[in-house]
Amino acid sequence: MSRDGLPKQLIPFIGGQSLLQIAFERLDGLVPSQNRYICASQQHAEVISTTLAGFSREQFLGEPVGRDTLNAVGYSAAVIAARDPEAVIAVFTADHIIQPIDEFLAIVEHGFRLAEQQSDTLVTFGITPTQAATGYGYLQLGAAMDDSARVVEQFKEKPDEAAARDYLAAGSARYLWNSGMFVWRAATLLDCIRRYEPANFAGMEQIAAAWPTPQREAVLNEVFPNLKKMSVDFAVMEPASRDPQVCVAAVPMPLQWLDVGSWPMFAATCKTDSSGNALGTQRALLVDTRGTLVASDQPGHLIATIGCEDLIIVHTAEATLVCRKDCAEAIKELQKQVGERFGNGYV
Repeated sequence: MSRDGLPKQLIPFIGGQSLLQIAFERLDGLVPSQNRYICASQQHAEVISTTLAGFSREQFLGEPVGRDTLNAVGYSAAVIAARDPEAVIAVFTADHIIQPIDEFLAIVEHGFRLAEQQSDTLVTFGITPTQAATGYGYLQLGAAMDDSARVVEQFKEKPDEAAARDYLAAGSARYLWNSGMFVWRAATLLDCIRRYEPANFAGMEQIAAAWPTPQREAVLNEVFPNLKKMSVDFAVMEPASRDPQVCVAAVPMPLQWLDVGSWPMFAATCKTDSSGNALGTQRALLVDTRGTLVASDQPGHLIATIGCEDLIIVHTAEATLVCRKDCAEAIKELQKQVGERFGNGYV
């Protein structure tokens, strides 16, 4: 269903809304719409700018190519800091479903206060682990900073299964999932990038300097693709947790949190029937079928099954996917093979 021209975050498949729309509206009451920036691929500028109420093209920070999260957040921070050197920035990914929203806003406000009051602090938000997941990073918690925030002793990036089981067994008082959401002073983040990844920092400074000039696009297109591709967790948060000049803080976020990064996770957003089937389509007839997700982006298309169990069935106009739930992690590899064999029109 996700394509290069219309990625997962822009598909209106959550009650008629896209994940980006949901994430944007979730900040209502906390951050004015004119202070919300979106960093995404340049090719999606038009669809993003025209589908979000209260969002202008000037708030869009386009990436010529994807260079992972270090460069996305660093480039954004550099551009914003050039306009406001005292800016405190919260970073959110656009593929989360979070409830209840009022509690989410109160927790994020707590993160803002920490970053505003302690300029050397990088704040992350921790999610209570519900399984021994190997696809998430883990926060190893240390001393208390206030009634809920804790010092992060160490980032544990995507552990193996045995380590993940140990972290889960240790409990949420010791380990939390890294949510990928942050709050920090732009200047503090940029100083960390300057010290840990100076070549990337130099490129970000070039882009920020050219931003208010007619050379904006030319400099961005020349510099950004050559930045070393790294995640912000690996490039900044891991070394910062060992850096005496910086405090990494975790604010627990004990909410209903869903990272819609796979079809099994999408199933959790759908209505279910009495047999545990997740219904991501308007028309389905599921006979003697249990624990199966059916989804379609075509309202008039009928998906019918007989005798199925624990499957994922996704139909689009161009392609149909059928796989076992326990094989969902292999879909990325399948997508790669599809592109190699049948062309980029399917990816």
